[in-house]
Amino acid sequence: MLKLVVFDCDGVMFSSREANRQYYNDLLATFSCPPMNEDELNYVHIHNTHNSVAHIFRNHGHIAPELIEAHRLKLPYAPYLRFMTIEPDLLQFLALIKPSHQTAISTNRTDTMDIILDTFRLRPWFDMVVTALTAPRPKPAPDGLVMILDRLQVQPHEAIYIGDSVIDQEHCAGTGVDLIAFRNRALDARYHVEDFMSIAELPPFQVNG
Repeated sequence: MLKLVVFDCDGVMFSSREANRQYYNDLLATFSCPPMNEDELNYVHIHNTHNSVAHIFRNHGHIAPELIEAHRLKLPYAPYLRFMTIEPDLLQFLALIKPSHQTAISTNRTDTMDIILDTFRLRPWFDMVVTALTAPRPKPAPDGLVMILDRLQVQPHEAIYIGDSVIDQEHCAGTGVDLIAFRNRALDARYHVEDFMSIAELPPFQVNG
């Protein structure tokens, strides 16, 4: 029986590609660096902040990493929230499953997750949130999912993860948790969906119903 549903944040709960573009391009512009190309945008969209910053500044070795990080920590994230769009049926889906399932988030976001949860009033919907700051290792390592399974006392076969990238695919593979691929048919996943309410029609949720 399915007991736990775990969500990725970017590309699943939110369309946040444009927010990531604006945020990292502003960081680059501070040091007079050109904006990201599409490959770099694809990278930062699925990786944690530390690796993303290292990646986009990899060709700018004259800039000290500690200076970049110091500025990043002072860069408020609130102005970028206007570029994030919550999935229109996310709250409907959460309201449907929450009475009978535990819910959690495992994301590669770091210090921006709290403001997102509070701004969009999502915190009450989740029993646990793990980020790249609170997990020993960020995704694709399985650590975040392992922490959630252990804390909520759920076995891998009793959980399912909703993700949209190969990072999420590897994250699940390390724990034996089934993956629901969200708008990415290229992923090796148990199920593929285009929206949240379609998930409610999948076999694991029908068994619980």
